[in-house]
Amino acid sequence: MTRTPLTDLDEVQLLDTTLRDGEQMPGVSLSPGEKVEVARELDAAGVHLIEAGSACTSAGEREAIRRVAAEGLSATVTSFARGVKADVDHALDCGVDGVNLVVPASDKHVETKVGSTRDEVVGTTVELVEYAKEHGLWVEVLGEDGSRADLDYLERLLGAGLDAGADRICYCDTVGAADPERTAEVVSRLADLGPTSLHTHDDLGFGVANVHAGLKAGADTVHGTVLGVGERAGNVALEEVAVALARSYDVDTVELERLYRLCRTVSEATGVALPPNKAVCGANAFAHESGIHTDGTLKDGTMYEPYPPETVGRERRLVLGKHAGRAGVKAALAEHDVAVDEDELRDVVARVKELGERGKRVTDADLLAIADDVRGRERERHVELVDLSATSGGNLPTASVRLRVGDDERVASGTGAGPVDAGLEAVRTALSGDGGSGDDSTADGVAFELDSYHVDAITGGTDAVVTVEVDLSRGDRSVSVSASDADITRASVVGMVDGLDRLLAAEADADGAEPGAVADD
Repeated sequence: MTRTPLTDLDEVQLLDTTLRDGEQMPGVSLSPGEKVEVARELDAAGVHLIEAGSACTSAGEREAIRRVAAEGLSATVTSFARGVKADVDHALDCGVDGVNLVVPASDKHVETKVGSTRDEVVGTTVELVEYAKEHGLWVEVLGEDGSRADLDYLERLLGAGLDAGADRICYCDTVGAADPERTAEVVSRLADLGPTSLHTHDDLGFGVANVHAGLKAGADTVHGTVLGVGERAGNVALEEVAVALARSYDVDTVELERLYRLCRTVSEATGVALPPNKAVCGANAFAHESGIHTDGTLKDGTMYEPYPPETVGRERRLVLGKHAGRAGVKAALAEHDVAVDEDELRDVVARVKELGERGKRVTDADLLAIADDVRGRERERHVELVDLSATSGGNLPTASVRLRVGDDERVASGTGAGPVDAGLEAVRTALSGDGGSGDDSTADGVAFELDSYHVDAITGGTDAVVTVEVDLSRGDRSVSVSASDADITRASVVGMVDGLDRLLAAEADADGAEPGAVADD
């Protein structure tokens, strides 16, 4: 594609505010340990600046910021600070490298929110910048609601901050109200003053577009959050900015191959699920079901993808459903080392389409069961759930399982945050080979990874049936399985056990093992 240069810069710096602005998303609250884990992943990806939190919030928040600051990260670690001296002092107490000093810019914020005047805000800003710089802090001055501020006043306010010693200033579209044209107009004036950052929200869907407009107007740094988490419609998504700049404009930001892992880490820490149609990290971003698309993609990976999934640390997936074709089904079977002749393939495709027509996702387990039936092969179980009990009363949910693994029976219990978590932990313990009861406790361990878990559908009524989908992997093999039951714990455990059974069966077939044998790690 013909590319229009966006900026003269070879690299654009990213400031991640997942740990501060992202945490303002309703329902999101990160523990100090979770903040440290996310900060490590951000640093490993090469994010330049990390806003670790808002030190003025609470003693607990200050402890979390201290822990991030003490990690010795390559990134510059900062704290959010309002236009009051106490906030700067709190930041200093946390040992951060700098502060993101946020001062009111629009008259709505100057007069109504803080009850001040333009002149007073300018004077306070100068005093605080000088104070922070005297104490060795890196300083960025952000004009809150800058996209709706009087441009002459915004220029005066942020220019005063730079004159007082601030390292940079920031254009803030605080409520996501600006369009790309307004962004370009404001940023072009600010960039003439000094180094300028962009802080955009996605309320009008202009988050990334405003970033591009701002960079073209002279900005050199972008604020964002992983997954676009944040208040209301969220901040601009850091991973989308990074990929778009690299693929469309040859501008470097971070290590792209770390992005999917980073997104997964933030999703787990915040409890915010990855939307299936989300760019970069969504389950469907590199998934293909349509027969035409699958066939084309198998012939040439660029046929229906703007960039290879490996770019962001992912793999391509072939999804089966009513749109599946022969090429896609054959390729999906090949991924599980299952070979069929042309007549068998025709029958498998027909049954896959029939299952998809009923509105059901065709999982790997479904496909393999269909293939076994078409080929007239009886399935040998390698792992089977014999019994399950779970309790959630009291302070510590517990569960116990009895599994048949090969010729052995294994019994184990587990605890967790809830009965589902406890049930899955019991399965892990039973399969580890060191937590079961009886002579089987010394049997070979069966290691595996739970890559994803989510509830797919729930029927209505008091006898509701829940459908759970799990993705498991073991070595370089993976499998997707769904299970339904009125009891979510049983559905979850059955799905996990069935998935692991399929993985072990594939290994046994590949190694020529006897039926029922458990593969060693």
